[in-house]
Amino acid sequence: MLFLGLGIVLLALKYLEVGPVAAWSWWIVLSPFALAVVWWTWADWSGYTKKKAMERENVRKQARLDRQREQLGLGTRKSGRR
Repeated sequence: MLFLGLGIVLLALKYLEVGPVAAWSWWIVLSPFALAVVWWTWADWSGYTKKKAMERENVRKQARLDRQREQLGLGTRKSGRR
């Protein structure tokens, strides 16, 4: 997402001819978009995206379980106790 944001900012600066970016080559200005594509391809290929999604889901699941235990008056489960 960082590469995409940087690409949009550089594209706007180049289009509006602001500052030193106006003199830069279009290849330099558009390179963050290529880096974003490479990053997303790697993230999908390596499983990074799926791992992060699973981590978010596990945090949401644990929070829901903790809320339900609190509502039942059981408190949260301590590690080491079963």
